[in-house]
Amino acid sequence: MSMHKYSTQQFLPISIGEAWDFFSSPKNLALITPPELDFKILSKDEKAGIFEGQQIDYTVKPLFGIPLKWKTEIGNTSLHSFFTDKQLKGPYKVWEHTYTFSVQDNGVLMKDEIIYKLPLGFVGKWMNKLFVRKKIEDIFEYRRKTLNNLFA
Repeated sequence: MSMHKYSTQQFLPISIGEAWDFFSSPKNLALITPPELDFKILSKDEKAGIFEGQQIDYTVKPLFGIPLKWKTEIGNTSLHSFFTDKQLKGPYKVWEHTYTFSVQDNGVLMKDEIIYKLPLGFVGKWMNKLFVRKKIEDIFEYRRKTLNNLFA
């Protein structure tokens, strides 16, 4: 089983409470996702924050403007420390994204670690090398710039 890994980190000059509140609110995902992905949350935000077992439905247009449904479930959470979301339905065979937060002088260091696998075996590996990995990098670069603007 050929898994891929992507990780990044970013310092944000905000409190741990602000960081947690922002990233644990599904509605903020649309703010930090490139507009061309047309990311939309379909689930109703019934409770404040996130909780283990929470399922969130989205639509996203990752390639050629074709809308795909994506469903994730929040796994392990530890208040102000980390949480994980795992794809239940979507374009990947496996997608697990862990957000980790650590207090630093004058802010918070946020780390993202993604473990993913594409469907279609060899074709999926080829697609990752050809454009999927670059698309993920571009999404997180957009996010980095947006977060810098929001929290500068």
